[in-house]
Amino acid sequence: MRRSERRGNRTAAALAGAALCAVLAAGCGIRTTSVPVDAGAAPSRVPCAMPAEDSASQARRGIPVQVYLVCASQLVTVDRAVRVREAKTDRLRVATELLDELRRRPTADERQAGFSTDVPASLRVSGPRADDAQDALRLSEQPEDLPAEALAQIVCTFTDSESLTPDETVPLGGPGDYPARGYLCTAETKASPKAVPSSVGVP
Repeated sequence: MRRSERRGNRTAAALAGAALCAVLAAGCGIRTTSVPVDAGAAPSRVPCAMPAEDSASQARRGIPVQVYLVCASQLVTVDRAVRVREAKTDRLRVATELLDELRRRPTADERQAGFSTDVPASLRVSGPRADDAQDALRLSEQPEDLPAEALAQIVCTFTDSESLTPDETVPLGGPGDYPARGYLCTAETKASPKAVPSSVGVP
């Protein structure tokens, strides 16, 4: 065999080897696969934030109000609608409607945004007794026996209603013989309802 032919064969072999290496190197990349890959949950909406609802849709559902729910260990308002207008002559009806909204399980959208409620579904509200102040409200459980977050939700929601608490204090009592006491909603309570209960009642 001539030297030129041997040199040509060696060149062809070298080129073939280089091509094979290139193929193998390309195989080191990410290969396609038919096996489903779990990339995690899709991004959700911003925690503790609900999309704004247009006024027409809200009006169809009733009178707009705000109630406090628990989200990220703090109290955050959400928009709801009730069927009664706020008026001093309807104080008990207003309190009942607001408590119903607190007792109700959050909507799917609210739950997705991280909202929850600690107010017991069995809780009820009634008007003052004969020896109570005229603006007192009685719960079916003693306020101090409720979970701290639940009491904070109720107090902060009620104190946001001018017809219930014109002086930012809501007088609450329970089914026992204890007198109703005034409760305040503070910024510290909203920020940490479990650690700083709305609690310290005022005689």
